[in-house]
Amino acid sequence: MDYFPLFCRLQGRRCLLVGAGDVAERKARLLLEAGADLWVGAPDFSPAFLQWAQQKAVTLLPGHFDPAWLTGCWLVVAATSDDVVNQQVAEAAEKQQIFCNLVDAPQQASAIMPSIIDRSPLMVAVSSGGRAPVLARLLREKLEAMLPQHLGQLAQRAGTLRDRVKKQFGSLNARRHFWERFFHSERLAQTLANGDSERADQITDALFSADIASQGEVALVGAGPGDAGLLTLKGLQLMQQADVIVYDRLVSDEILNLVRRDAERIFVGKRAGYHCVPQDAINQLLCEQALRGKRVVRLKGGDPFIFGRGGEELEALAQLKIPFSVVPGITAASGCAAYSGIPLTHRDHAQSVRLVTGHLQKSGTLAWQTLAAEQQTLVFYMGLAQAGEIQQQLIKNGMRSDMPVALVENGTSTRQRVVTGTLNELEALAGQVNSPSLMIIGSVVSLRDSLRWF
Repeated sequence: MDYFPLFCRLQGRRCLLVGAGDVAERKARLLLEAGADLWVGAPDFSPAFLQWAQQKAVTLLPGHFDPAWLTGCWLVVAATSDDVVNQQVAEAAEKQQIFCNLVDAPQQASAIMPSIIDRSPLMVAVSSGGRAPVLARLLREKLEAMLPQHLGQLAQRAGTLRDRVKKQFGSLNARRHFWERFFHSERLAQTLANGDSERADQITDALFSADIASQGEVALVGAGPGDAGLLTLKGLQLMQQADVIVYDRLVSDEILNLVRRDAERIFVGKRAGYHCVPQDAINQLLCEQALRGKRVVRLKGGDPFIFGRGGEELEALAQLKIPFSVVPGITAASGCAAYSGIPLTHRDHAQSVRLVTGHLQKSGTLAWQTLAAEQQTLVFYMGLAQAGEIQQQLIKNGMRSDMPVALVENGTSTRQRVVTGTLNELEALAGQVNSPSLMIIGSVVSLRDSLRWF
């Protein structure tokens, strides 16, 4: 081990930064965030340092390096563009037994600054010992994506509960189960993020009073329209924590490959005209799994609240007082349009967007005259089987028959296929594509040839 990893408390302690250029600015920001009493020495100072000095955030030492600047310092950073000066700073610090960081020669330094993931009070540092800083940065970026932003708030609250946990739970195993539930509680995390301390107290009390062995929860997670890269970070985190994944046909294999390896997977896929698992049975399944103490993720294609029947599933959970949370996903309208080079709105073409289910009711409740209005974009979900009716009703209610239309099959996936034409061809075009497909109707479709990127 070339370097001993150590977190230092610098609040109120004098630190010296030699240099006042761009690189020094980055080091200064880190030291100021740590609460250091920062002194900066250099012949000239960048505007940022002058502003900090005016705000009394730093103390400036004009001139060339003087070993006397080291008096009373706990840490020194040499960040000039002159290697000779940096070496002089390092040698002077060594004589006075003060740790020194050299920005351009970390392997010669007595201290190094790692890549930092800040979820205060939780801190994660990554270092390659100065040998591969780009690798350390890339690893930090991966960790940033894995660690939720709210972890710091959870850690802060956890620190106030340690005595209470020890008093209530006698065994180490019971404490471990409590803390796992605590840190995995999406409701608590969201409440803390919203600054609702009263609600956070209620959720915390519920965690203490619940039977740890039987306490389960459900998260409705939008998986997006197909491309795994469109999955949200929060959705990914919950998928990797889940005990059970309940998923439908629209969830791609690429996304399922990101699920925790040992999680149980339950398929409840549906197709138009054929329901593998009825909705009531899905609702019951979610409740049963949660009541067994499982962390359940209901993984839905697109967004759970846009034609995903997520509201019905939450109603069933709420009736049994089962904790739940919702993670939005990129809906098919947005994803498919973007990947097809079709802007849903455009100042010259459409000032509004309407998302419509293609499962048309026999009673004909759709306001076709409103849907046929100008200067808007229509997006029909699950509309292939009703393409002829959609075509007929829109034209009948005043939409021009040559209005551009696009049908997007397997949108955002590697199998995406787009078929374009006009409204009077819609029924015929629908026969050329397979489900799942999305219909986009409006003059914005005419922009596709100039805006599509693949």
